[in-house]
Amino acid sequence: MDVILEVCDDLLLDKVWAKVVPLAAFADAQLPPLLSAENASTWSSLISSLPHPSLPSLPPLAEAAVSAWPRDYLPRQIISVAVLTIVGIHLLYFIFATLSYYYIFDHAMMKHPRFLKNQVRLEIESSLNAFPWITVLTMPWFIGEVRGHAKLYANVDEYGWTYLVLSVPFYLLFTDYCIYWIHRWLHHPILYKRLHKPHHKWLIPTPFASHAFHPVDGYLQSVPYHLFAFLFPIHRYVYVCLFVFVNFWSIFIHDSDMITGHPLEDIINGPAHHTLHHLYFTCNYGQYFTWADRVGKSYRAPRPELDPMLEVKAAEKAKGKQE
Repeated sequence: MDVILEVCDDLLLDKVWAKVVPLAAFADAQLPPLLSAENASTWSSLISSLPHPSLPSLPPLAEAAVSAWPRDYLPRQIISVAVLTIVGIHLLYFIFATLSYYYIFDHAMMKHPRFLKNQVRLEIESSLNAFPWITVLTMPWFIGEVRGHAKLYANVDEYGWTYLVLSVPFYLLFTDYCIYWIHRWLHHPILYKRLHKPHHKWLIPTPFASHAFHPVDGYLQSVPYHLFAFLFPIHRYVYVCLFVFVNFWSIFIHDSDMITGHPLEDIINGPAHHTLHHLYFTCNYGQYFTWADRVGKSYRAPRPELDPMLEVKAAEKAKGKQE
Protein backbone atom coordinates (compact mmCIF):
# COMPACT_ATOMS: atom_id res chain seq x y z
CA MET A 1 0.00 0.00 0.00
CA ASP A 2 2.92 2.38 0.57
CA VAL A 3 3.74 2.30 -3.17
CA ILE A 4 0.14 2.88 -4.20
CA LEU A 5 -0.27 5.75 -1.74
CA GLU A 6 2.97 7.36 -2.89
CA VAL A 7 1.97 7.17 -6.56
CA CYS A 8 -1.52 8.48 -5.86
CA ASP A 9 -0.11 11.33 -3.75
CA ASP A 10 2.14 12.31 -6.65
CA LEU A 11 -0.57 12.09 -9.29
CA LEU A 12 -3.65 13.35 -7.48
CA LEU A 13 -3.92 13.32 -3.70
CA ASP A 14 -1.47 16.15 -2.99
CA LYS A 15 -3.70 18.42 -5.09
CA VAL A 16 -6.89 17.07 -3.50
CA TRP A 17 -5.63 17.56 0.05
CA ALA A 18 -4.39 21.06 -0.82
CA LYS A 19 -7.96 21.90 -1.81
CA VAL A 20 -9.69 20.08 1.04
CA VAL A 21 -7.39 21.17 3.90
CA PRO A 22 -5.38 24.08 2.49
CA LEU A 23 -2.47 25.50 4.42
CA ALA A 24 -3.83 28.99 3.75
CA ALA A 25 -6.75 28.32 6.12
CA PHE A 26 -4.23 28.02 8.99
CA ALA A 27 -1.84 30.74 7.88
CA ASP A 28 -2.62 33.28 10.62
CA ALA A 29 -1.31 31.60 13.75
CA GLN A 30 -1.72 34.76 15.89
CA LEU A 31 -5.53 34.58 16.09
CA PRO A 32 -7.94 31.76 16.95
CA PRO A 33 -8.43 29.73 13.76
CA LEU A 34 -12.10 30.58 13.29
CA LEU A 35 -11.33 34.32 13.54
CA SER A 36 -8.22 34.41 11.37
CA ALA A 37 -10.08 35.32 8.19
CA GLU A 38 -13.21 37.47 8.51
CA ASN A 39 -14.36 36.78 4.99
CA ALA A 40 -13.47 33.10 4.92
CA SER A 41 -15.89 30.68 3.39
CA THR A 42 -17.89 28.31 5.57
CA TRP A 43 -15.68 25.42 4.48
CA SER A 44 -12.47 27.33 5.25
CA SER A 45 -13.83 28.30 8.65
CA LEU A 46 -14.71 24.70 9.36
CA ILE A 47 -11.40 23.17 8.34
CA SER A 48 -9.41 25.85 10.14
CA SER A 49 -10.72 24.37 13.38
CA LEU A 50 -9.37 20.91 12.55
CA PRO A 51 -6.27 19.57 14.31
CA HIS A 52 -3.08 19.80 12.31
CA PRO A 53 0.68 19.30 12.71
CA SER A 54 3.25 22.08 12.92
CA LEU A 55 2.76 24.30 9.90
CA PRO A 56 5.58 25.20 7.52
CA SER A 57 6.37 28.82 6.79
CA LEU A 58 5.65 29.47 3.13
CA PRO A 59 5.01 32.53 0.94
CA PRO A 60 1.28 33.33 0.56
CA LEU A 61 1.22 32.19 -3.07
CA ALA A 62 2.70 28.80 -2.16
CA GLU A 63 0.25 28.26 0.68
CA ALA A 64 -2.63 27.87 -1.77
CA ALA A 65 -0.98 24.82 -3.35
CA VAL A 66 -0.03 23.05 -0.11
CA SER A 67 -2.12 21.11 2.36
CA ALA A 68 -1.93 21.71 6.09
CA TRP A 69 -2.00 17.92 6.36
CA PRO A 70 1.34 16.65 4.98
CA ARG A 71 1.79 13.17 3.56
CA ASP A 72 3.02 11.67 6.83
CA TYR A 73 0.15 13.07 8.93
CA LEU A 74 -1.75 10.10 10.37
CA PRO A 75 -5.36 11.33 9.83
CA ARG A 76 -4.56 12.06 6.18
CA GLN A 77 -2.97 8.63 5.75
CA ILE A 78 -5.94 6.86 7.31
CA ILE A 79 -8.47 8.62 5.09
CA SER A 80 -6.36 8.27 1.93
CA VAL A 81 -5.62 4.58 2.51
CA ALA A 82 -9.26 3.81 3.32
CA VAL A 83 -10.48 5.46 0.12
CA LEU A 84 -7.79 3.82 -2.01
CA THR A 85 -8.54 0.42 -0.49
CA ILE A 86 -12.26 0.66 -1.14
CA VAL A 87 -11.75 1.89 -4.70
CA GLY A 88 -8.97 -0.62 -5.37
CA ILE A 89 -10.81 -3.73 -4.20
CA HIS A 90 -13.87 -2.78 -6.24
CA LEU A 91 -11.75 -2.26 -9.35
CA LEU A 92 -9.84 -5.52 -8.89
CA TYR A 93 -13.03 -7.44 -8.21
CA PHE A 94 -15.14 -6.12 -11.06
CA ILE A 95 -12.37 -6.03 -13.68
CA PHE A 96 -10.94 -9.50 -13.08
CA ALA A 97 -14.21 -11.22 -12.13
CA THR A 98 -16.01 -9.78 -15.15
CA LEU A 99 -13.23 -10.85 -17.52
CA SER A 100 -13.17 -14.32 -16.00
CA TYR A 101 -16.97 -14.57 -16.06
CA TYR A 102 -17.25 -13.72 -19.75
CA TYR A 103 -14.09 -15.31 -21.13
CA ILE A 104 -13.27 -18.30 -18.86
CA PHE A 105 -16.36 -19.36 -16.91
CA ASP A 106 -18.51 -21.92 -18.72
CA HIS A 107 -22.02 -20.47 -18.60
CA ALA A 108 -23.48 -23.94 -19.10
CA MET A 109 -22.65 -24.49 -15.41
CA MET A 110 -25.50 -22.13 -14.56
CA LYS A 111 -27.85 -24.95 -15.58
CA HIS A 112 -26.51 -27.14 -12.78
CA PRO A 113 -29.30 -28.34 -10.43
CA ARG A 114 -27.52 -26.74 -7.45
CA PHE A 115 -26.87 -23.38 -9.09
CA LEU A 116 -28.98 -20.90 -7.14
CA LYS A 117 -31.63 -18.64 -8.57
CA ASN A 118 -30.14 -15.17 -9.19
CA GLN A 119 -26.82 -16.51 -7.89
CA VAL A 120 -24.55 -14.05 -9.73
CA ARG A 121 -26.45 -11.10 -8.28
CA LEU A 122 -26.33 -12.67 -4.81
CA GLU A 123 -22.58 -13.28 -5.10
CA ILE A 124 -21.98 -9.65 -6.06
CA GLU A 125 -24.21 -8.35 -3.27
CA SER A 126 -22.39 -10.53 -0.73
CA SER A 127 -19.02 -9.24 -1.92
CA LEU A 128 -20.09 -5.59 -1.87
CA ASN A 129 -21.48 -5.98 1.65
CA ALA A 130 -18.18 -7.49 2.82
CA PHE A 131 -15.78 -4.98 1.27
CA PRO A 132 -16.28 -2.06 3.72
CA TRP A 133 -15.87 -4.29 6.78
CA ILE A 134 -12.83 -6.09 5.36
CA THR A 135 -11.34 -2.66 4.66
CA VAL A 136 -11.83 -1.59 8.30
CA LEU A 137 -10.21 -4.80 9.56
CA THR A 138 -7.30 -4.48 7.13
CA MET A 139 -6.52 -0.82 7.83
CA PRO A 140 -4.02 -1.44 10.67
CA TRP A 141 -1.87 -3.54 8.32
CA PHE A 142 -1.93 -0.94 5.55
CA ILE A 143 -1.25 1.95 7.92
CA GLY A 144 1.64 -0.02 9.40
CA GLU A 145 3.06 -0.40 5.90
CA VAL A 146 2.78 3.27 4.91
CA ARG A 147 4.28 4.38 8.23
CA GLY A 148 7.33 2.19 7.74
CA HIS A 149 6.68 -0.58 10.25
CA ALA A 150 6.76 -3.37 7.64
CA LYS A 151 9.96 -4.79 6.13
CA LEU A 152 9.31 -3.36 2.68
CA TYR A 153 12.38 -2.05 0.90
CA ALA A 154 12.96 -0.06 -2.29
CA ASN A 155 16.64 -0.58 -3.13
CA VAL A 156 17.33 -3.93 -4.81
CA ASP A 157 20.98 -3.73 -3.74
CA GLU A 158 19.93 -3.91 -0.10
CA TYR A 159 19.25 -7.66 -0.38
CA GLY A 160 20.37 -8.44 -3.93
CA TRP A 161 18.68 -9.84 -7.00
CA THR A 162 18.88 -13.45 -5.81
CA TYR A 163 16.85 -12.69 -2.71
CA LEU A 164 14.37 -10.60 -4.72
CA VAL A 165 13.72 -13.50 -7.12
CA LEU A 166 13.54 -16.12 -4.36
CA SER A 167 11.21 -13.95 -2.28
CA VAL A 168 8.43 -14.60 -4.82
CA PRO A 169 8.19 -18.40 -4.32
CA PHE A 170 8.90 -17.89 -0.62
CA TYR A 171 5.92 -15.52 -0.38
CA LEU A 172 3.66 -17.94 -2.24
CA LEU A 173 4.73 -20.95 -0.16
CA PHE A 174 4.44 -19.08 3.14
CA THR A 175 1.00 -17.62 2.41
CA ASP A 176 -0.23 -20.89 0.88
CA TYR A 177 0.63 -22.89 3.99
CA CYS A 178 -0.83 -20.28 6.36
CA ILE A 179 -4.03 -20.02 4.35
CA TYR A 180 -4.30 -23.81 4.25
CA TRP A 181 -4.52 -23.96 8.05
CA ILE A 182 -6.70 -20.87 8.41
CA HIS A 183 -9.06 -22.27 5.79
CA ARG A 184 -9.08 -25.69 7.43
CA TRP A 185 -9.78 -24.21 10.87
CA LEU A 186 -12.66 -22.23 9.35
CA HIS A 187 -14.22 -25.59 8.52
CA HIS A 188 -14.21 -26.58 12.19
CA PRO A 189 -17.84 -26.80 13.40
CA ILE A 190 -17.29 -24.01 15.93
CA LEU A 191 -16.32 -21.52 13.19
CA TYR A 192 -17.89 -22.96 10.07
CA LYS A 193 -21.56 -22.12 10.59
CA ARG A 194 -20.91 -18.58 11.81
CA LEU A 195 -18.07 -17.52 9.48
CA HIS A 196 -17.37 -19.81 6.52
CA LYS A 197 -20.72 -21.33 5.63
CA PRO A 198 -21.89 -18.18 3.77
CA HIS A 199 -19.11 -18.73 1.24
CA HIS A 200 -20.09 -22.36 0.74
CA LYS A 201 -23.58 -21.31 -0.21
CA TRP A 202 -22.11 -21.21 -3.72
CA LEU A 203 -21.79 -24.94 -4.50
CA ILE A 204 -21.22 -24.11 -8.16
CA PRO A 205 -19.37 -20.79 -7.85
CA THR A 206 -18.83 -18.19 -10.52
CA PRO A 207 -15.85 -15.81 -10.47
CA PHE A 208 -18.06 -13.31 -8.61
CA ALA A 209 -18.11 -15.72 -5.63
CA SER A 210 -14.37 -15.20 -5.13
CA HIS A 211 -14.86 -12.41 -2.59
CA ALA A 212 -18.37 -13.35 -1.41
CA PHE A 213 -17.32 -14.06 2.18
CA HIS A 214 -18.39 -13.20 5.65
CA PRO A 215 -16.14 -10.16 6.33
CA VAL A 216 -14.22 -11.85 9.17
CA ASP A 217 -13.72 -14.95 7.01
CA GLY A 218 -12.38 -12.88 4.12
CA TYR A 219 -10.12 -10.91 6.45
CA LEU A 220 -8.68 -13.98 8.20
CA GLN A 221 -7.74 -15.58 4.90
CA SER A 222 -5.98 -12.35 3.86
CA VAL A 223 -3.88 -12.04 7.03
CA PRO A 224 -0.91 -14.11 5.71
CA TYR A 225 -0.48 -11.71 2.77
CA HIS A 226 0.04 -8.79 5.16
CA LEU A 227 1.89 -10.74 7.83
CA PHE A 228 4.64 -11.75 5.41
CA ALA A 229 5.71 -8.14 4.86
CA PHE A 230 6.07 -7.62 8.62
CA LEU A 231 8.14 -10.77 9.13
CA PHE A 232 10.35 -10.91 6.03
CA PRO A 233 11.94 -8.29 3.78
CA ILE A 234 10.22 -7.96 0.42
CA HIS A 235 10.67 -5.40 -2.34
CA ARG A 236 7.81 -2.92 -2.28
CA TYR A 237 7.01 -3.27 -6.01
CA VAL A 238 7.19 -7.07 -5.86
CA TYR A 239 4.83 -6.97 -2.91
CA VAL A 240 2.26 -4.88 -4.79
CA CYS A 241 2.43 -7.16 -7.84
CA LEU A 242 1.98 -10.26 -5.67
CA PHE A 243 -0.95 -8.67 -3.85
CA VAL A 244 -2.70 -8.03 -7.16
CA PHE A 245 -1.85 -11.56 -8.29
CA VAL A 246 -3.38 -13.25 -5.23
CA ASN A 247 -6.62 -11.37 -5.79
CA PHE A 248 -6.61 -12.46 -9.42
CA TRP A 249 -5.89 -16.06 -8.39
CA SER A 250 -8.79 -16.06 -5.92
CA ILE A 251 -11.08 -15.06 -8.77
CA PHE A 252 -9.54 -17.51 -11.22
CA ILE A 253 -10.05 -20.60 -9.04
CA HIS A 254 -13.76 -19.84 -8.61
CA ASP A 255 -14.77 -20.48 -12.22
CA SER A 256 -16.07 -24.07 -11.61
CA ASP A 257 -13.67 -25.35 -14.26
CA MET A 258 -12.89 -29.09 -14.17
CA ILE A 259 -10.24 -29.42 -16.85
CA THR A 260 -8.19 -32.45 -15.83
CA GLY A 261 -5.13 -34.32 -16.99
CA HIS A 262 -2.74 -31.37 -17.38
CA PRO A 263 0.90 -31.87 -16.28
CA LEU A 264 0.70 -29.53 -13.24
CA GLU A 265 -2.50 -31.01 -11.88
CA ASP A 266 -0.78 -32.68 -8.92
CA ILE A 267 1.23 -29.55 -8.05
CA ILE A 268 -0.96 -26.51 -8.65
CA ASN A 269 -4.21 -26.06 -6.75
CA GLY A 270 -6.28 -24.70 -9.62
CA PRO A 271 -9.95 -24.20 -10.47
CA ALA A 272 -10.65 -27.95 -10.68
CA HIS A 273 -9.32 -28.52 -7.16
CA HIS A 274 -11.28 -25.61 -5.73
CA THR A 275 -14.44 -26.72 -7.52
CA LEU A 276 -14.15 -30.01 -5.62
CA HIS A 277 -13.67 -28.05 -2.40
CA HIS A 278 -16.98 -26.24 -2.94
CA LEU A 279 -18.75 -29.47 -3.79
CA TYR A 280 -17.33 -31.72 -1.07
CA PHE A 281 -16.20 -29.19 1.61
CA THR A 282 -13.47 -31.29 3.29
CA CYS A 283 -10.76 -31.34 0.65
CA ASN A 284 -8.32 -29.04 -1.19
CA TYR A 285 -8.01 -26.22 1.33
CA GLY A 286 -4.83 -24.85 -0.29
CA GLN A 287 -4.62 -21.65 -2.28
CA TYR A 288 -1.96 -22.20 -4.96
CA PHE A 289 -0.36 -25.59 -4.39
CA THR A 290 -1.43 -29.11 -3.43
CA TRP A 291 1.48 -29.92 -1.09
CA ALA A 292 -0.19 -28.73 2.12
CA ASP A 293 -3.29 -30.78 1.35
CA ARG A 294 -1.10 -33.80 0.68
CA VAL A 295 0.73 -33.37 3.98
CA GLY A 296 -2.55 -32.75 5.79
CA LYS A 297 -4.24 -35.73 4.05
CA SER A 298 -7.00 -33.54 2.65
CA TYR A 299 -6.03 -33.75 -1.01
CA ARG A 300 -8.59 -34.89 -3.55
CA ALA A 301 -7.39 -35.19 -7.13
CA PRO A 302 -9.65 -33.86 -9.88
CA ARG A 303 -11.06 -36.69 -11.96
CA PRO A 304 -13.27 -36.52 -15.05
CA GLU A 305 -15.99 -38.50 -13.29
CA LEU A 306 -16.24 -35.78 -10.61
CA ASP A 307 -16.94 -33.02 -13.13
CA PRO A 308 -20.17 -31.20 -12.15
CA MET A 309 -20.81 -30.70 -15.85
CA LEU A 310 -21.88 -34.36 -15.92
CA GLU A 311 -24.83 -33.44 -13.71
CA VAL A 312 -25.72 -30.60 -16.07
CA LYS A 313 -25.74 -32.97 -19.03
CA ALA A 314 -27.69 -35.57 -17.07
CA ALA A 315 -30.32 -32.97 -16.08
CA GLU A 316 -30.63 -31.77 -19.67
CA LYS A 317 -30.97 -35.36 -20.86
CA ALA A 318 -33.69 -36.09 -18.31
CA LYS A 319 -35.50 -32.92 -19.25
CA GLY A 320 -35.32 -33.90 -22.93
CA LYS A 321 -36.89 -37.28 -22.21
CA GLN A 322 -39.74 -35.64 -20.27
CA GLU A 323 -40.48 -33.36 -23.19
